[in-house]
Amino acid sequence: MLWTLSALAGHQREPWDAPSYWTISYPLALLLSAALAALYPMKSWRWAIIIIFSQLPVMIANGSDFSLLPLGLALLALLSLPAIAVAFLAARLKTGLSRRSA
Repeated sequence: MLWTLSALAGHQREPWDAPSYWTISYPLALLLSAALAALYPMKSWRWAIIIIFSQLPVMIANGSDFSLLPLGLALLALLSLPAIAVAFLAARLKTGLSRRSA
């Protein structure tokens, strides 16, 4: 939903082409990755991958050009790295705090 709204609000096919992507949507995706990782800390990296790579169906549904698919996948992989780091840190903080209170 986040990526669909980004693309629609910016009148773009790819969410990252929308003006608000880097200031609103991507930071919200990082926060969502952290929140889900804190709630479900096992394999926390998966939340970041799911959230970031969910842009792909939005791009396909909006009629993106398949000739740039390899580049798009590479960019999604790159964008997922900070999200993975944030999710990992949130999960570590959550599990560390849980162990201290037990």
